[in-house]
Amino acid sequence: MLMETINKICAGNVRLASRLIRALEDKLPHARARLKKLFPRTGKSFIIGITGSPGAGKSTLTDALIAEMRKLSKTVGVLAVDPTSPFSGGAILGDRVRMLRHAEDEGVFIRSLATRGALGGLSQAVGDAIHVMEAMGKDIIIVETVGIGQQEIDIIHHAHSVIVVMVPGMGDEIQTMKAGILEIADVFAINKADRAGAKQLHTELASLLNSTKLSPGAWRPPIVMIGNLYEPATFIEQMAELAQKVFDHYAYLQESGQMGKRMERKAMMELNDALRACIMEPIIANLTASGELQRIAEKIRKLEIDPYSVAEEISKRVLK
Repeated sequence: MLMETINKICAGNVRLASRLIRALEDKLPHARARLKKLFPRTGKSFIIGITGSPGAGKSTLTDALIAEMRKLSKTVGVLAVDPTSPFSGGAILGDRVRMLRHAEDEGVFIRSLATRGALGGLSQAVGDAIHVMEAMGKDIIIVETVGIGQQEIDIIHHAHSVIVVMVPGMGDEIQTMKAGILEIADVFAINKADRAGAKQLHTELASLLNSTKLSPGAWRPPIVMIGNLYEPATFIEQMAELAQKVFDHYAYLQESGQMGKRMERKAMMELNDALRACIMEPIIANLTASGELQRIAEKIRKLEIDPYSVAEEISKRVLK
């Protein structure tokens, strides 16, 4: 039964893949066992991260990028990471609604994930969901992050190529100075470039990039201007340019040998996440079930104890 499910997912069964991703989000015990069986069939997809400030138009560009990839007959998986509802724990933006034109396309699989409080704009289940889509055989996997400013750097641990989306008039001029965002970008997209201030943003960003010292043969992130969605001819041409720049970066990674380094970094992060899941989560679950976590939190609130000493005591007790 297990292998039958695995084989169906690898054959592209969307219903079973969606169920598995949901089970991974909910941390159900059987989900991890299935992921272990899927893992040997992963590693062949090109993973693109799309990040940037809230309101920058990431979902619009993701939707258009899907269309560009489909023109090239590439199968596409999309993970849209949404903020979490404080009531249901589920995703509340529903980015899939913005991509409904692809809903009937069998070559596209779109799934929303909730951040569930994870820092860095990514859900803890993102890495696992990527593996599910890889096992399904998707040529391209696009991960669109929630958009929470400088903490939007976790995407670099999951994606081969990262697009940072910026827009004029939203404080992006200052945002470019934040090293975290600047350093993760492989391609910059200045969206809504028909707005006032777009040229200034391009000039400032280009100046900043030009002043950055690069080693010989290193990749210099290109800047692509994306204009008005409602001027289709120009917009489509600009999106084709954006897609080409991303493919150029992917080719650079392979030709320069940098792909190996990125994959090693990705593996380290996956191990880190797996260790946290195996060690930390059971500890927290046991403390919660016994009521000890609540009692500790109350003592910390009253300043009767400090969290550092408590953490040391618990770690000694558990790890011995």
